[in-house]
Amino acid sequence: MDIITACDLRLSTADATFCVKEVDLGIVADIGTLQRLPFAVGEQRARELALTARDVCGDEAAEMGLTLGPASADRDALRARARELAECIAAKSPLTTRGTKRSLNYSREHPTEDGLNHVAMLNAAQIMSTDLDEAIAAMMEKRKAEFPGR
Repeated sequence: MDIITACDLRLSTADATFCVKEVDLGIVADIGTLQRLPFAVGEQRARELALTARDVCGDEAAEMGLTLGPASADRDALRARARELAECIAAKSPLTTRGTKRSLNYSREHPTEDGLNHVAMLNAAQIMSTDLDEAIAAMMEKRKAEFPGR
């Protein structure tokens, strides 16, 4: 659970098992799970999982929002899905992808107004990027953009 809650996007197979085991070990989860899990599944579900150490299968993890559903049938299907998702993201502007991730992380811990100001600052910095020029040119030429990432 420590690793998966630290990921931006989470996929699993149906037979995967997730658990916040620390309460059974007599310790408090200390690597970020308690801080990240409520954002993924909601506070009440996070409390239930952290206080009971209950195992969650891949299908249930998808239902509760811990992973992107539906859960994949097997490892090969999971790899194919992960590759498809990675290729889709990799085709986007690297500058915009990084900025979007920064904004999502920032906005999770700041008021909406601060988040909007953060986005305005990010976009102002990217106005001069070649990625923006390429996105506009590709749209006008009705072709797929090829981003240099500068």
